[in-house]
Amino acid sequence: QVQLVESGGGLVQPGGSLRLSCAASGRIFRFNDMGWYRQAPGAQRELVASITSDGSTNYADSVKGRFTISTDNAKNTVYLQMNSLKPEDTAVYYCNAEFLLSPPDGSTWWGWGPGTQVTVSS
Repeated sequence: QVQLVESGGGLVQPGGSLRLSCAASGRIFRFNDMGWYRQAPGAQRELVASITSDGSTNYADSVKGRFTISTDNAKNTVYLQMNSLKPEDTAVYYCNAEFLLSPPDGSTWWGWGPGTQVTVSS
């Protein structure tokens, strides 16, 4: 019903920047909540940042002041601008979203993208 596709990951040096994108496609009426999670090797998946349809944002303490989440509602896309990257930011980053589907379905869809690798290393 809905597909999420992340892009923008890659290799960057410490102190560098990357911008992740997550584009959603399908019978979407509107989004309720979108967010970014990450999972480093041997670690649990953790919330990085989230944003609701009214624009409220939430950030993990470790990324506050460095990362910014935003959306393009017309494109059903969520972005994560990552600045001042550190080696400990290295992880697979996953997009997560909850959408209200278009009529006549009208149900709520929740799911994950396949992930994009971010590596911060010199």
